[in-house]
Amino acid sequence: MRLLMVEDEESLARSLGQGLRAEGYAVDVAADGLTGLDLARSGRYDLLVLDLMLPGLNGFRICRQLRAEEHSVPILMLTAKNGEYDEAEALDCGADDFLAKPFSYVVLTARLRALLRRGAAGRPAVLAAADLRIDPAARRCTVDDTELRLTAKEFGVLECLLRRPDQAVPKSDILDAVWDSAFRGDINIVEVYVAALRRKLDRAGAHARIETVRGIGYRLAPDAR
Repeated sequence: MRLLMVEDEESLARSLGQGLRAEGYAVDVAADGLTGLDLARSGRYDLLVLDLMLPGLNGFRICRQLRAEEHSVPILMLTAKNGEYDEAEALDCGADDFLAKPFSYVVLTARLRALLRRGAAGRPAVLAAADLRIDPAARRCTVDDTELRLTAKEFGVLECLLRRPDQAVPKSDILDAVWDSAFRGDINIVEVYVAALRRKLDRAGAHARIETVRGIGYRLAPDAR
């Protein structure tokens, strides 16, 4: 899942970004409202964590503008204020949820998972191919009802392929979906995670395989055994 965090408090943005990346989110950060609005308009994000008090453009105005332009991305608004009027205005301007600072990181991640479950309009809650299933909101993968333990990046790569079953998915698309925009490494890092996934799927006896599509990338397809 790709997440945009619009937060001008550098230390908070850094610590939240590190934690969310460790849980498998690809996280981009904007430190001001105008940049945040431009990035959110791209439609690349599954979630938006939006601070209320921002330089350039506040969270209320960003939220109203996105909803006026019919962007349906789930929005969790953060604020240092703790008043019922701010919460009411956040919800009235189109935010899906509201969290006052200081907040628990555990509560934040639970709220994000809930937004993913509620806001996945047009997306199935569980993705499947043969006996392989993943639940993106719960971060759970099973093969024939037996849980398969994956790292955060392995889960992200597999989710990307499952969202486009029987399609050839370019490496660049996988990199864009799973790694955030700050990544400056080799695109062939995708090969490392695909190889690890193949080993785990094979050991689990999964009836799905990741095929190499020469010159393009990879395809997830049922494996008739």
